[in-house]
Amino acid sequence: MRWFLAQAVLRLARARPGFLRRYNLTMNAFWNFFDMLLGLGAEPRDLTFLQISLRAIIVFLVTLITMRLGHKRSLSRKTPFDAVLLVILAAVLSRAINGSAAFFATLGGGVVLVLLHRLFARFAFYSHRFGILVKGQPDIIVRDGECDFPMMRHNHVSMHDLEEDMRLGAHIDDLSKIRLARVERSGDISFIKK
Repeated sequence: MRWFLAQAVLRLARARPGFLRRYNLTMNAFWNFFDMLLGLGAEPRDLTFLQISLRAIIVFLVTLITMRLGHKRSLSRKTPFDAVLLVILAAVLSRAINGSAAFFATLGGGVVLVLLHRLFARFAFYSHRFGILVKGQPDIIVRDGECDFPMMRHNHVSMHDLEEDMRLGAHIDDLSKIRLARVERSGDISFIKK
């Protein structure tokens, strides 16, 4: 795309003398206006309300587009793998809004994070071992109505937590009616009744 644009500008420059000078002046005026509008060269403390608001709007739109390039599941509470993306993305993109980092470089960094998340998710889809490495694996804490207390302790699940999730998730309050309970990769407890 850039190559075609560059070729078109060169053809116009040859056909019309002075076009390149006018083109450069126009582009410089555009970038100077854009720079002033977003405060790209300003110190963070010198940014105005309008500049921060425009930065926020641009970051919002770029993030929305970027997240649409990612997966729907990264917005849901699935695994620490997905939560990490959201936390880091928020931290990185906030720097673009408050001016503490270069605006376009920070937006680019956010896009790279989402693409890296998508790449890791694809690797995890094709490689079970890689999936376990980045997403973890479920742990069985109840088998045939018997609690595995060391595994519960490992997952920081108390008996009260188990009973609460059993009432809310399985809609029963008798542990002997549970064939299997797992702490899933998301941290939720799933139940399979007998």
